[in-house]
Order: sequence, then C-alpha cells, then structure tokens
Amino acid sequence: MWVLPLVGYLGSIVGFCFLTLAIASGLYYLSELVEEHTVIAKRLLTKLIYAVVVLQVILCLVDGFPLGLTIMGVASHIVYLGNMRRFPFVRLSDPLFIASCVLVLVNHYFWFQHFSEAQQRSYSSMSSIYDHPDIPSFTEIASYFGLCVWLIPFALFVSLSASDNVLPTIGTEQPSSRDDGKSKRQGMVKVIVDNLLSAIGEVTRLAGWKKPEDRF
Repeated sequence: MWVLPLVGYLGSIVGFCFLTLAIASGLYYLSELVEEHTVIAKRLLTKLIYAVVVLQVILCLVDGFPLGLTIMGVASHIVYLGNMRRFPFVRLSDPLFIASCVLVLVNHYFWFQHFSEAQQRSYSSMSSIYDHPDIPSFTEIASYFGLCVWLIPFALFVSLSASDNVLPTIGTEQPSSRDDGKSKRQGMVKVIVDNLLSAIGEVTRLAGWKKPEDRF
C-alpha cells in the first residue's frame, strides 16, 4: 500500500492541528474565566497548593516516597505560593516567577529519574519471567505527575495576568488602567495567543496573502 500510509500521516497532522486549536481555545476561555472571578480563583489555587503539599507528605509517610524529593516538592509549592502575593498580576523578571519556572523542570526531571530507576531495579530483581514487578502502573505515575508536579504550575500559568502591554514589556509593576480608572488586566495565555495571531497575520500580509486592511 502506498496511498493509505500517506492518508494516515495527513490525518495525524490534521488531528494534531485540531487538538492544538482545541487546547488553545480552552486555555483562552479559562484565562477569561479567571479574569472575571479573580478572588475565587486565588482562593481555589491557594487551597490546591496546600492540598498538594499534604498529599506529598502522605505519600512520603505511607507509600515510602523518597524524603529528599518530597522536601523538594514541598519547597517548590511554597515558592509557587509566593506568586500569589500579587495575584493575578505577574512580573516576568520577578525572581519567584523565574524560580517557579525552573523548579517545574527540576521536579519533572528528578521524579522521572526516580520512577525510571525504580522500574529498572524492580525488573533486575526478578528471578523469573512469571514474577510480577513491584512498580507503580503508568496510570499511577501519570496521575502523580499531573496532580503533584504539573497541576499548580499549569493553573498558575493560566491564572496569572499581565499588564495590558505587548509581550516583551509585560513585566510592569502595576497594571495599566482603563479610561474609567479601573485596572485592566490581561491573562498571560491571552497575551501569548493574541501576539501569536498578530504575528501570523503580519507574516501573511508580508507574504501578500492578505491585504493590510484585512483582519486575521
């Protein structure tokens, strides 16, 4: 068969594009929802951080998770909690925000190493192919990463807002104001999506595919 594999590749690309658009639309909607309910979002995120910290401590005490990694996870969530002091506004040059971005990657790397090494030790200790390895299932590992490693950073990324400026200069101390004197905030996701759409529209206009007066 020659044509069917090409159809499969084309379908995969189209499906990936639709999935990406669906995720971007969902994040955009969540960002707008947080803008309308800032107080509720702050309370929810704070409680989520405390809940994840308690969950990590319980996993360490009951299931024997490594103490060092647990302390690192708890400390990371304390750093995430520091981003709530000016919620929902964020300065991209804030040391706490930069540390949060770094800690997400560090936590992911070390926990991935932990589960990988545990799997290798379990398989190497098997004396027979009929032995059942004592390792967490894929669902359990994925659930741990989703709840204890990525949930809070992802929620903060969606919830934090930038001042109403272009992306390279959104790290202002105070948000800009509207004509009525009220502060005007814009979610980071909305800033990224809007700037991305503007960039794509500019490229299409430069390429001659769209007229300058056409909207994207």
